[in-house]
Order: sequence, then C-alpha cells, then structure tokens
Amino acid sequence: MSTYLEFEAGVAALETSAARAEGEGRAAEAAELRERATRQLKDLYARLTPWQRTLVARHPARPHIPHYLAGLFTEVMPLAGDRLYGEDPAIVGALARFEGQSVVVIGHAKGEDTESRLRHNFGMARPEGYRKAQRLMQLADRFGLPVITFVDTPGAFPGVDAEERGQAEAIARTTETCLAIGVPLVALIVGEGGSGGAVAIAAGNRVLMLEHSIYSVISPEGCASILWRTPAGRGSKAPEAAEAMKVTAADLLRLGVIDRIVYEPVGGAHRDHALTMTRVRTALAEELAALEAQPRAALREARREKFLKMGAL
Repeated sequence: MSTYLEFEAGVAALETSAARAEGEGRAAEAAELRERATRQLKDLYARLTPWQRTLVARHPARPHIPHYLAGLFTEVMPLAGDRLYGEDPAIVGALARFEGQSVVVIGHAKGEDTESRLRHNFGMARPEGYRKAQRLMQLADRFGLPVITFVDTPGAFPGVDAEERGQAEAIARTTETCLAIGVPLVALIVGEGGSGGAVAIAAGNRVLMLEHSIYSVISPEGCASILWRTPAGRGSKAPEAAEAMKVTAADLLRLGVIDRIVYEPVGGAHRDHALTMTRVRTALAEELAALEAQPRAALREARREKFLKMGAL
C-alpha cells in the first residue's frame, strides 16, 4: 500500500524500517518489525473511531466498481444511457453473470486517478445517471433478473445543471423503482453511502455494508458546518459529527438500517482486494439464495415493510 492515513503513522514507520532492514540484509530484524507492524495494525483497526472509519471508507485504494465487476462477475456487458438525455459515467451498469446466474449490476464509479475521477465526477451522479439506473432496474424486472448494486458516493451532484434537469425527481423515482420491482435487490455499501444519492440505488431487500464503510444522510463535514459553523480542515467538528451521526456499519446494524456487515481484511479492504472479493462473493451469494424463491409480491412487500419500520420508536 502506498498511502497511509494520518492515524497509521506508527504502522508506516515500522513497515518502512522493515523494508530498510530487509534491503540491508537484516532478514530477522525485518521479520520482527513486520510482525510488530501487523500487531499494531490489528490493534488499531479493532478500535477505530467513527471519524477514522470515515477516512478508511474514502481511501483511494479501496476496491471500486471496476474491481468488483472484474473480480466477482463474468460475461460483463456494459449498458449505457438513460434514453432521455445522455450517459452519466458516475453510475455504471451492466448485464453479467454471478455464480452462473444472470444479474443486473449497478454501481457508483468514483474513478481510480485524477483523470478518471474527473471523468466520473467523483461518483456524484446527475439525473441521467439515476434515470439510467431506473431503466436498468426495469429491464431486470422485465426479464426476472436479480439486481446487485454497489454504493460508493459522497452524494448526488449538487450543480445547477443537475437541478435544472430534475435531480430531486430523478432520485425519488429511482428510489421508487427500487421499491417497485419484483426481483431480488441486494445493495452493498462499499465506501461512502452519502445521502439520497446513495439511498436511490440502495433501497433493497437486503442492505449490506463493508466493515469500514459509512452510510449517512450527510457527510460529517457537512453536518459540522451546519451545527457548529466550523470550516473544513483544522478546527472542524467533523469527528464529533461522525460520532453523533452513527455512520458506522456496527451502529447501523444495531439500528436496523442495514442487514449484514461484510468484514474486511485487517487494515481495510484496500490492503487485500482478493480477500475482500472472496468475502463479498460469499455474502452476495448467500443473500441472493435466500431471496430467489420468494414470489414477486412478497419481495415488494418485504422491501416496503423493511423501510417503513425504520426509525420506529
């Protein structure tokens, strides 16, 4: 891994020392340093604060939708366009096979480097992205194909052009489509699940979260700026906001907002893509198997009841 987070400074120092010792032929010392680094990393990640989990969820090396498409699916056929306005690269969709079964895959695309992040608008979709998602879910419904969604966005794009083309209506209609289709819909939050931009493709029969992902109605920084009028950067109350907002997978499982946590490798999904794929594959396969025998009406009703009971006292 090339990028260490600020709170991983101790681990970074140990791993750097280990690499230096190995380069100088001190193999035993290098092995000891690596073992210490592994222990420290395990201890650190066992007690992450909500704000630290937010930073991990945003790590640029975490697996993104291209990794999931390549690592979990075969016979992937990309589908583009909303048939109304245009193509939005912030949301990608495809027909594919998962464990031999035909499925429709939809997910936010954040990009891998500066150029691709700009092209995908950092995963912040415009109305045409959400209308594309509607089209693909309706396609899945017509042909009886399960839908799998990968959620990773700071939120829907708030620009003037998006508002002019009906951003709020597009998000609402996409959420409505999630609730209306008569096929299994399994959503997985893999990084950031931000606001209505995330919920629009996450209103599924089963909602899963990677262990160090986050899911919230607003970013911690946005919440802090509203409640405490603090700027971003030093002096921000974002860590306090993250704590109060209950953004972590453990909090949301306890509150009934999500249904399952997919545990990550020690140190986060960005440290071991292959193991992350294995665990995600197992979780998705189990959830789809539990849903596939249910009638269309039962799937719709269960989805509706799931979201109606959230927040009940």
